[in-house]
Amino acid sequence: MNTHPAPGPHPHPPPNGPQTAVQGAQSAHVPSPDRRPLEAVPPPRRTAWEATDLMNMTFPEPRWAVPGLVCEGVTLLAGPPKVGKSWLSLNLALDIAAGRPALGSIEVEPGPVLYLALEDTPRRLQSRMRTVLADRPAPEGLTLSIACEPMPAGGDEQIDAWLTANPGARLVVIDVFAKVRGSAPAGVAAYDADYSAMGRIKRVADRHGVAILLIHHVRKAAAEDFLATVSGTNGLAGAADAVLVLERARAQADGVLHVTGRDVDETDYPLAFHAERGAWEVLDGRASDYLLRDTRSQVIRYVRDYPGQKPKQIAEALQIEAGTVRQTVRRMVDDGQLRAAPGGYYFPAGDSGDGGDDPADEPLSLLSPRHSGEPLPDPG
Repeated sequence: MNTHPAPGPHPHPPPNGPQTAVQGAQSAHVPSPDRRPLEAVPPPRRTAWEATDLMNMTFPEPRWAVPGLVCEGVTLLAGPPKVGKSWLSLNLALDIAAGRPALGSIEVEPGPVLYLALEDTPRRLQSRMRTVLADRPAPEGLTLSIACEPMPAGGDEQIDAWLTANPGARLVVIDVFAKVRGSAPAGVAAYDADYSAMGRIKRVADRHGVAILLIHHVRKAAAEDFLATVSGTNGLAGAADAVLVLERARAQADGVLHVTGRDVDETDYPLAFHAERGAWEVLDGRASDYLLRDTRSQVIRYVRDYPGQKPKQIAEALQIEAGTVRQTVRRMVDDGQLRAAPGGYYFPAGDSGDGGDDPADEPLSLLSPRHSGEPLPDPG
């Protein structure tokens, strides 16, 4: 999106300035050629009500890009590098623009979509789209760009101009947020800077009643609360209308999408990644069933190769939430799959843990994480 917003005409102010049917001509401010104002200053909106008046008001239902998942406003989609966030966001963009069920099963209302792939080249973006689309044609309602100015330098105005030219837009994807957030002003606290950066994007989303999906990263350190894994201060998650955190263990096809927000129910969705077609799909059943099954498999393989580990060490090595590992190892002990030793150490069932041979010198299980196997295609 260089200096020109993604397609759509650039509106020009009338010669006598902006006008309304009620106010008539207003004083005009002529913008510089390189900057476009968001709009003339609107009249002050009402911000206070009597309780009885508020309860008698009727409000429109929220507009959903993906019902139950991505609502109007700003949504953060966070996850570790290469976990599949870009594939997921591209899936959503293509499905909504084409009016196909999102993630394989969620019915959506079709409409224009703006996808800002700010870490991609045109060739890589084309390659990914070919993988996802297979033999289907590209939807006409999808606009793609690999460039956008930072928000403080006019990026919000460029996005606003595209939304103005596409009033039926359903979704804007910004991949990644770091490319448009801009530098924090000198002397501003980190929390305030994060909240302010989100505020610029949120004003655009709220003005147009559209969903804006920001792709973001998580911290390296594990946390029991998935919100605490979002990189940056609490100002980011606090300013967002919803937060999605995608988790998927390395070399595993299944993942979990943690969801919370103001208009969405807090829940976990089990997902499957189909690498051959770059597609994420929602799985039937509870996320905990898939997560527990996959976690047990990974834990038992890891502890066989590295006996005498604590849950925190296992969680860090496997990049799994520490609380999930603690719950899993306790259940595995009850089921006879692991043996707990004093001090919180865990061994394979039947391992005496008496300090015999170095496990690094023992033969590895065929499914060991230390074996190098055929990797899945880069999930990006």
